Amino acid sequence: MFAGIVQAMGTVSERHERSGDVELVIDAGPLSLEATRLGDSIAVGGVCLTVTRLAGSIFAADVSRETLALTTLDELTPSSHVNLETALRAGEPIGGHLVSGHIDGIARLLARQADARSERLEFEVPPQLARYIARKGSVCIDGVSLTVNDVNGQRFGVSLIPHTLSVTTLGDLVAGARVNIEVDLIARYVERLLGQSTARSPVNPN
Repeated sequence: MFAGIVQAMGTVSERHERSGDVELVIDAGPLSLEATRLGDSIAVGGVCLTVTRLAGSIFAADVSRETLALTTLDELTPSSHVNLETALRAGEPIGGHLVSGHIDGIARLLARQADARSERLEFEVPPQLARYIARKGSVCIDGVSLTVNDVNGQRFGVSLIPHTLSVTTLGDLVAGARVNIEVDLIARYVERLLGQSTARSPVNPN
């Protein structure tokens, strides 16, 4: 699990095609990997990946065909910047919201505009994800936990403060950019539970 609080921006240093899937080699930059071990999870652009090789500030991870098809990781090339977050450990504070690193879909940035010292960004999500986006609810964009400001059909807006703009890849997004979206886990479970409850409800013969 993760919190959606980006710890550093890393850089893709190598990309290797491996019989249909891909190995990414990433320089974690200022992110300390001293406590990281082989097999640990790191969120890369919001996607939970498993560390398969490790040397100093460099780690490698395999990206399956499924992940390449459902996320923006297939767009990464050497020199691409990525948001990084190591997995939560017991007792650590959750500064954002609970994030699994399992991407629900890809959204598209429609527009961005200045809002005092912050910026407002408007995104469009696929129709099947729109019902999970709620005003003042949480959403994770490329691994960044954000609060939804407004919702209009498949479109929603968020505000980014100067700090977020400077320490994550969201500051470099331009209109048309595709981003990884993970909706709030609570919304997913509530839908599942309500569906089961409805299915088991007795039919009133009257």
